[in-house]
Amino acid sequence: MRIDGYTRPTAVIGWPITHSLSPVMHNAAYEVMGLNWACLPFAVRDQRALYAFTEAARQLQFVGFNVTMPHKQAVMELCDEVAALARMAGAVNTVHCEDGRLVGYNTDGRGLLEALAGDLGFDPLGKSVAVLGSGGAAGAAVTALILGRAASLALVNRDVDRAEALLERVEGPLRGMPVSVHPFDASAAAAVREADLVINATPLGMGVADPSPISSAWLRNGQFVFDMVYRAEPTALVREATAMGAHACNGLGMLVAQGALAIDIWAGEDRAQTSAPRDIMRAAACAALEARNATGGDD
Repeated sequence: MRIDGYTRPTAVIGWPITHSLSPVMHNAAYEVMGLNWACLPFAVRDQRALYAFTEAARQLQFVGFNVTMPHKQAVMELCDEVAALARMAGAVNTVHCEDGRLVGYNTDGRGLLEALAGDLGFDPLGKSVAVLGSGGAAGAAVTALILGRAASLALVNRDVDRAEALLERVEGPLRGMPVSVHPFDASAAAAVREADLVINATPLGMGVADPSPISSAWLRNGQFVFDMVYRAEPTALVREATAMGAHACNGLGMLVAQGALAIDIWAGEDRAQTSAPRDIMRAAACAALEARNATGGDD
């Protein structure tokens, strides 16, 4: 990796940020692509720090930066322009710095579709889907399912008002797709059990001892389960879904795809024919997870 007077920074920001695999997979991609860029993690504790970082990014020739929890929604207000899919999702995870202007995108939705196809062999076209959560990750999932022309959608969240607010943002693009909203109750259990695909868009599972967000009794044989959380070891949801006979995977493929799409945005039209190398990025991320697991670090 080359670092010199011409190196331009990229970043991933969040709180906490020590668990992020973005720097290792981004830097692996930059080297292969011949980009004189360097990705660093920045711990951005609160709104004040977020404002300070975005102002610095405007001034310091940043190429762009990725945004993770808890800032995907707050950063929207600090962007000069927000792409349509990010507005629909209600969250920005990728920011392009263009001559002092910040342009916000959401690559999580398209990353999810890539991961569903690549890791589960699943196409949402004409299928029923249940999404757990109603934050930025859930918003990205909903936009992806609209793009993928799913047949129906069930949103499950403790705060029903938040779930309904998410649906209001995408009411037009839904174009008549049947949608139901459920708290975590018996109606949610039925909706999840009947779904062809279940997506966990909550942070539950990031902690080593975290339980599954739903009871294993809500799952069934032959179902598809996608947990956006990625860890060296399977999350409780992935373990329990597999035990029930479902096809289940974690969110590593989505992480790689959304990061690769961010690099493609930053690199611009000159590299339209050379997409970021997902195989290299995934190998780097897997190696980092294995090393972290071997040393007993946080997943």
